[in-house]
Amino acid sequence: MRISLSKSSTCFNAAPDQSLLDAALGASLNLPHSCKGGNCGSCRARLLQGEIYYPNGPPLGLSAGEVAEGFVLLCQARARCDVTIETYEITTPDQTLVKRMPARIERSVRLSHDVMGVHLKLPAAEEFRFEAGQYIDIMLPHGRRRSFSIASPPHDSRLLELHVRRVAGGEFSAPLFDKDTYGTLLAIEGPLGHFVYRHGTAPMLLVGGGTGLAPLLSILRHVTENGIERDITLYWGVRSERDLYAHAALQELMGRQPVQRRAAGSRARLRYVPVLSEPSPEWRGSRGWVHEAVLRHMDDLADHDVYAAGPPAMIAAVRREFGERGVAASRLFFDSFDYAPDAPSRQRTSALTRS
Repeated sequence: MRISLSKSSTCFNAAPDQSLLDAALGASLNLPHSCKGGNCGSCRARLLQGEIYYPNGPPLGLSAGEVAEGFVLLCQARARCDVTIETYEITTPDQTLVKRMPARIERSVRLSHDVMGVHLKLPAAEEFRFEAGQYIDIMLPHGRRRSFSIASPPHDSRLLELHVRRVAGGEFSAPLFDKDTYGTLLAIEGPLGHFVYRHGTAPMLLVGGGTGLAPLLSILRHVTENGIERDITLYWGVRSERDLYAHAALQELMGRQPVQRRAAGSRARLRYVPVLSEPSPEWRGSRGWVHEAVLRHMDDLADHDVYAAGPPAMIAAVRREFGERGVAASRLFFDSFDYAPDAPSRQRTSALTRS
């Protein structure tokens, strides 16, 4: 099927079982997107001509009103015939270039009982530029992919840090825990996604669930290590104490900030709040769902830029309940993704504790 963009002369082809977004990305067209799971709505486009269908049912990222207005989600929509859509290709001057390249596992560090920190070394002669918050795809056999957010910041790109949760029988994750994978050669594609740090001066609220921490950590390090004056509050939700795989690292980062701030002349304030949904009786910190902890602790959210990364239920709650607290949609940035089993299409994987 032939897919046309109404705002340009650009066309591309899509197979009957291929999402419109995958087809566009395969044709090197950088269309707006984030989760690729039908939850975030970032790839929303208006269908002007033709007919589409959703093989997995209507996506959660579209409201009934948006469907009535003719909007579709490109990451889930398949074409039944030639179609014309209204969206735009991102071609800003500072656009990062999506590349496919080899990468070797330089180091694997067990961060918790089910999360591995994987550090990838890229070719020395190949430049890889990304923005804080983006992710990469790891290519698997038969066209399958696994997507992982980059936890390291752009200024420290010698090694790309990923947070990988162990999945029973997982084609990519299981060997990381069961074998010595040092030196393993992988094929990656990236950077991908439009969940990225936006410049500004407003205080920042970061809300993460499980390995939804990874892109937030990239953003946090980008801001703090470059001396950017932004007040930052990070809420990180997991199930129990043993799931706080980056707790010590975050405490160290927060603890050493006063020295860095004095050196940079910054007055930024940093705050980190771990939240457990199933804590032990000994836990003295915040309890419950992470977004509810934010609402309990923070009365004024309207002046914050909010970055949320986590499972669809968390993102839906943040969008709804934070909006009711006065957070404008234009100041809410989110990365919604779930774990998905092997499939021929792009899938997001995560170590989110509620999956």
